[in-house]
Amino acid sequence: MDWLNYHHLLYFWAAAREGSITKACRRLHLTQPTVSAQIRALEKSLKATLFDRSGRTLALTDTGRMVYRYADDIFALGRELQDALRDRPRGQALRFAVGVADSLPKVLVHRLLAPAFEAGDDVRVTFIDGEPERLLAQLALHELDLVVSDFPASPRLGLKAFTHVLGECGVTFFAAAALARGRRKGFPGSLTGAPMLLPIATAALRRSLDQWFDEHDIRPRVVGEFSDSALLKAFGAAGDGVFAAPTAVEDDVVRMYGVRVVGRVAAIRERLYAISVEKRLVHPAVVAISRAARTKLFRGRPATD
Repeated sequence: MDWLNYHHLLYFWAAAREGSITKACRRLHLTQPTVSAQIRALEKSLKATLFDRSGRTLALTDTGRMVYRYADDIFALGRELQDALRDRPRGQALRFAVGVADSLPKVLVHRLLAPAFEAGDDVRVTFIDGEPERLLAQLALHELDLVVSDFPASPRLGLKAFTHVLGECGVTFFAAAALARGRRKGFPGSLTGAPMLLPIATAALRRSLDQWFDEHDIRPRVVGEFSDSALLKAFGAAGDGVFAAPTAVEDDVVRMYGVRVVGRVAAIRERLYAISVEKRLVHPAVVAISRAARTKLFRGRPATD
């Protein structure tokens, strides 16, 4: 078995944290040749380059960033052990970094991820939104603990990731009061010719909506396409068009945006996935999210992995 030399790891961690070998030497009270040699020994044992060296400037490589994150957690855990032995507060919250696909409705994201704050006082949550492929790349580098998306992880990306279904529901069409009154009667046929606000073409919900429109020969008048779901709803609240959102958060959308329900469609399914590098969900925050999604947010709409 190959054993990791934690002295080497400490010297690397100090250099990465300080941004230079010279500053790391002052922090460690060691000479520059000693620290440099130990870092080279670590790179040799890991068979990886950890720094891009340009003069006196140190920049972490992609592998270096991953190793640094692990080292940061390792030495933070060591400090917690020392504090626990001294009967002092740990002072180090359990980190939980979650990536959220930017196409997801923010109100749904809030309802879904709020249980993470109830997982315990020692959990610190960081939220990052962005395009799913970029988030999955961060997950592979262990920069994120979880990715929540409306798409499962794609095998073509070549990432070792596991997709867990959190739940699914139908969609509800909403509009400002005046527009909703004229479109409720004869729904869903009444959507033909209606001004429609839609997610951008790459969003999972957009693909489902387009397919459903085609199957039912419904031809809405698309007046806006949005990558930001909150901005889409803001335009909908202003009366600029009809829009769709998951039925699971219907009451929240009505309350927050002052809109009215035009109609509901159970056949259009909005699915949410939790993507992790673990086959089983074990992080306390992730377990809390998954349990709440199945028992509260999507109650009555069971889904299986």
